[in-house]
Amino acid sequence: MNKLDLDHDLIARGRELAAQIVEQVQTYIDERTTTSMERAVLRLLGVDGVNEFEVPLVNVVVEGLREAGVLGKGVMYWVVNAMLNLHLTPQQVAEEVVYGKLRLTDLPLKHRNEIENLAVELAENALAQIQARRRERDELQELLGKGQEPLLYVIVATGNVYEDALQAQAAARQGADIIAVIRTTGQSLLDYVPYGPTTTGFGGTYATQANFRILRQALDEVSREVKRYIYLTNYCSGLCMPEIAVMGALERLDVMLNDSMYGIIFRDINMQRTFVDQFFSRLINGYAGIIINTGEDNYLTTADAIESAHTVLASQLINEQFAFRSGMLPEQLGLGHAFEIDPQQSNGFLYELAHAQLVREVFPNSPIKYMPPTKFMTGNIFQGHVQDALFDVCSILTGQSIHLLGMLTEAIHTPFIQDRYLSIQAAKYIFSNMHGLNEEISFRTDGFIRQRAGEVLHKAVEFLEKVAKTGLMQALAQGWFADIARSPEGGKGLDGVIIREADYLNPFIALMLQGGQRNG
Repeated sequence: MNKLDLDHDLIARGRELAAQIVEQVQTYIDERTTTSMERAVLRLLGVDGVNEFEVPLVNVVVEGLREAGVLGKGVMYWVVNAMLNLHLTPQQVAEEVVYGKLRLTDLPLKHRNEIENLAVELAENALAQIQARRRERDELQELLGKGQEPLLYVIVATGNVYEDALQAQAAARQGADIIAVIRTTGQSLLDYVPYGPTTTGFGGTYATQANFRILRQALDEVSREVKRYIYLTNYCSGLCMPEIAVMGALERLDVMLNDSMYGIIFRDINMQRTFVDQFFSRLINGYAGIIINTGEDNYLTTADAIESAHTVLASQLINEQFAFRSGMLPEQLGLGHAFEIDPQQSNGFLYELAHAQLVREVFPNSPIKYMPPTKFMTGNIFQGHVQDALFDVCSILTGQSIHLLGMLTEAIHTPFIQDRYLSIQAAKYIFSNMHGLNEEISFRTDGFIRQRAGEVLHKAVEFLEKVAKTGLMQALAQGWFADIARSPEGGKGLDGVIIREADYLNPFIALMLQGGQRNG
């Protein structure tokens, strides 16, 4: 695929610069852990449940170690030491701590080798469960098959998980291939994961492990009925990013919204916290064979899609390198892009064709997540349906993989079941009638589309040169992405960042990096 005759040396230079930028941050990441990362370790060990105040047990245990100033050794060190002393399971150790019967730091310390050996054994057993869920997905996809690309991706958002399950099944019967259950407003800012099935939410449904299980069961049922595997998507972002990754891996989610910078830019979560959390969450997603969706499409809701197109490409290259550092493969990277050019822009469709084809060619093996128009949707449902139709055309002409369906009622209300039906039918009509057209089309050597794509690529590489010299954290501080500035010391969650001690214990990192390189 080289319809744009792109300069491949320039693309390689962009990747080289992105790798340099990420290396600077990775050095920082490797020296730190976070409270959420340590809670994720406990969840991997099977610790579950809440106390009488609905506080998760994992929060109580980790917070106690943080307050004692010993979390830099890693929660696993203390829990395994307790297991060796008291012959308890991780769950029993957590319960003893939560109910005030045990202080982990009061116990005598076992020999380091003894602690490490048991920690590795526990980690291997935990990861075997994730591998089993991954095999289950592979077997179901082999048995049932998958939808044809572009995969049709729709959103369900009722606030009640049981209603979500019914609506998700209805969407699959209408033709959707991927179902995203929108998370309740504000959950990304909670520094704990709510517990159990939930029937209330604001603009969405709480991401809990029980809710994931209910939705997975519903989609497995409908997958067998429609005879194709239906993907389940949720949000692996916010202050509990690594914990939600664990829950998704254990409940066999297929796609996770998991960006390295979205929480910093759009949720004002501290960047130091986010960079550490995204690393561990992506280790888990990579190991579980989950496709991640990045959030560059959101940049274009605050910045101009033409003026800032190069920052989207630059961010995608950075996100790609962060994912590689977590052992992920190109096939797992649903990099974000969006159809957000002002409808009043003359030849706007040509701009969008150039941008969409550029992203497709720079990341030929990644399933780009292509987002519909939202910024310029007005509530005029007829105009909106036309805008969505142009988006559908652009998607099929540029060979996109994951197509999030636009809704004619965007900007009015959360989609009704009939809105999704109309959008699915329109997209299927366009995709079917235009099937194969992209293979018939080439772009003029001296034409606008090639020229525009080359211009964006050049500007993206120049931008990356600038970020590499300044440093990513300072670039974010100066508002170079999405026109939003964030301080390295500002935002929520910095108090949850902990310096790792020299003997920090977390065998999951090395084990998952091995698994991530093997997966595919």
